[in-house]
Amino acid sequence: MTALRTAQDGARVADTHCPYCALQCAMTLTPTPGERLPVAVDGRDFPTNRGGLCRKGWTSTELLGTTDRLTAPLVRRADGRLEPTTWDDALDLIAARITAIQSESGRDAIGVFGGGGLTNEKAYQLGKFARIALRTSRIDYNGRFCMSSAAAAANRAFGVDRGLPFPLSDLDTAETILMLGSNVGDTMPPFVSHLQGARARGGLIVVDPRRSSTAALTSDGGGQHIQPVPGSDLALLLGLIHVVIAESLYDARYVAERTTGFDSLRRSVSLWWPERAEVATGVPAATIRSLARTLAQSSSAYILTGRGVEQHADGTDTATAAINLALLLGLPGRPGSGYGTLTGQGNGQGGREHGQKADQLPGYRRIDDPRAREHVAGVWGVDPSIIPGAGIPAVQLLRSSGRPGGVRALLVHGSNVVVSSPDVQSIRDALGRLDLLVVSDFVLSETAALADVVLPVLQWAEEEGTMTNLEGRVIRRRRAIAPPAGARSELWIMSELARRLEAPGTWDLEPSVVFDELARASEGGIADYSGLSHALLDEGIEAHWPFPAGSTGTPRLFAASFAHPDGRARLVAVRASAPETPRGSDLSLITGRLLSHYQSGAQTRRVAELADAEPELVAQLHPATARARGLADGDLVRLSTPRAAVEARVGLSADIRPDTVFLPFHYPGADSANLLTSERLDPISSMPEFKHAVVTAEKVV
Repeated sequence: MTALRTAQDGARVADTHCPYCALQCAMTLTPTPGERLPVAVDGRDFPTNRGGLCRKGWTSTELLGTTDRLTAPLVRRADGRLEPTTWDDALDLIAARITAIQSESGRDAIGVFGGGGLTNEKAYQLGKFARIALRTSRIDYNGRFCMSSAAAAANRAFGVDRGLPFPLSDLDTAETILMLGSNVGDTMPPFVSHLQGARARGGLIVVDPRRSSTAALTSDGGGQHIQPVPGSDLALLLGLIHVVIAESLYDARYVAERTTGFDSLRRSVSLWWPERAEVATGVPAATIRSLARTLAQSSSAYILTGRGVEQHADGTDTATAAINLALLLGLPGRPGSGYGTLTGQGNGQGGREHGQKADQLPGYRRIDDPRAREHVAGVWGVDPSIIPGAGIPAVQLLRSSGRPGGVRALLVHGSNVVVSSPDVQSIRDALGRLDLLVVSDFVLSETAALADVVLPVLQWAEEEGTMTNLEGRVIRRRRAIAPPAGARSELWIMSELARRLEAPGTWDLEPSVVFDELARASEGGIADYSGLSHALLDEGIEAHWPFPAGSTGTPRLFAASFAHPDGRARLVAVRASAPETPRGSDLSLITGRLLSHYQSGAQTRRVAELADAEPELVAQLHPATARARGLADGDLVRLSTPRAAVEARVGLSADIRPDTVFLPFHYPGADSANLLTSERLDPISSMPEFKHAVVTAEKVV
């Protein structure tokens, strides 16, 4: 079928979705022959964005006309320069090097690093390619940097990980919404419309060390902004749970009938009375008590978490504590209430469901489950024994580069790891130890600039496929324009490499056919897509997974039971340890996103309007903090850790705690905030501790 339709005015248009965040706002692209840009963009009515777009969405078509678009493969020559070559020569070189390295060092000497922006079809095929074409266990993706702690917490509590287990529009009628660690006002602005009902009722509660644009929505009677000490979110949640139990505010019937683990949880929070929580968090004990009572008394309440509370060494436990609070209050599965976590990347949900994660097979199946292996192997047409076991998480995978027993070659798809990784200089050094680095991208990103081979791929408006948004809603990405002659789909690249590697299985090029195979592979799994197809999605149905064959999907999970065998949710006792705190004149560093930029900035820094809005790295400091260091607005400040130092322009704001400094993470090279972030990982999820480091701040003279 064609990706285009005819509008009432006769124009041929494509109904698709934004290339940025997991809100996946709907848009319409209309070809504009003869104009500077090949298409014009309009917002399209859809439950998540209701016709609105943020400035990134409105300017997204600028990427289609970027002047540094890659249109031919590049190979690094002996003199160190990247030079154009043919597709056959590039792919022959990659296949020959892979074969030689695996012959010398084994299958796991080749690594694959995927991305949360890949379509479901490409993410699925990438996992398949790694496991039966390369026969390597060494695959993971950048969602490990985003959703891994939230996913680990949801899986152990609910038995399933779907960011929002309810449609986003359910928030519209909420009386109370507690948001922890998320600034949707900047990261996904159309989301804000879903907060207006709670705000009108004075029930929007935002927990953030900064008075972000989202926190500012609580002013004028809209709700409450709580500014805890950075890294103390777990202690705050334990204090709230203590009050809920001590004052018998919990839903006793729900807890008894739908959960297990209450007694252990009660014992674990016995020492977290509000006054102790106040010492740890800086949040007054009276506020903690009042917040617990407000949540318990609300007829319609939601608890939402984001990366601000999850990207810590205790991120899984913090997300678990938020889930514990929600379960005690009887929110998950109750009409008009619930718990959810906000997926960040465009396909962060679908990207983690179908095989990019180190320990998963399609359908969110565990790779060590014999029945899962047998089912997927049957779809792939291979013996289950050739599918490798679990690999290693992203940071460990990247750090292993060039080390004994580590990967010697790495294939990177849809990720800019030399900007987005923690302790990023160590990752830059690791990539430099590789014998072969292959990067697939549509521009020469900072990671592609280090590669031995760069493969030019398609952009969002040039391809067909599906994405899965933050609600677990499967949606259609549609092609609006033809790609440049030299660019190729990753599906084609994997097919060509699989042929050269004499891999088993079939390697289809048509996204709809690949999706049909994905659907069969996911059948019976947690994330079951078996009832879906491109043709069905093109009818405009609402398609929330699980969507088994013959069903109408599952927009709301947990109404009757949870995904554990006994149908009950798990209350999991967690314990807080004291985070690293600043001493003397040191500051807590937190990182995050800006309104005008996205992720590593590889896309948004190429859009003039967005780059001009936020042209340089700015460190947000409280005026009192700056004054104590002799700093004025616009000065240069050097932020340092034992690992590295970064210089940034000073931006004064009373909206941040005096003990805290904020840096955005979108900038490359010496301006990368991730030069300063910690190498510490969550022991359960392997999530890096992006959101907390201790730094010194000095004026650059």
